[in-house]
Amino acid sequence: MQADDTVCYCFHVTWRKLENWARRHRPQVASQLSACGGAGTGCGWCIPFLRLIHRRVLEESSRGGLQPMAQEAEAEAALITLTAEEYAALRAEYIRSGRGKPPPPASPSPES
Repeated sequence: MQADDTVCYCFHVTWRKLENWARRHRPQVASQLSACGGAGTGCGWCIPFLRLIHRRVLEESSRGGLQPMAQEAEAEAALITLTAEEYAALRAEYIRSGRGKPPPPASPSPES
C-alpha cells in the first residue's frame, strides 16, 4: 500500500492521513484512530490496518523498542504488500460475505 491509498473506504481515509494523525496525537490504543475521520467505525474492514498503523507509529516513537512477534510480522508484511486494487477487491469480498455493512455512500461498492 502507498501513502495516498485509501485505508477506510467507508469514510475515505488514507494511510497518510491516519499515520500523520497517529504521529501527532499518539493514541494509546488503536481504536482511538477512529477519531481520524471516523476510520474503523463503518464496515470494520480496515481495523487490522488501523492496528498496524498504530503499532508502527508506536515502534517509530520508541525507536524500535517494540518488536512484532514472528506471526505478526508475517501478517504485517502481507498487508503492506497489497496493492490498492487488491485491497479494494478483498474489501468488496468481505462486504459481499456479510461480515461488514458499510454506511451509505461508501465506496467501492461490494458489486465492484
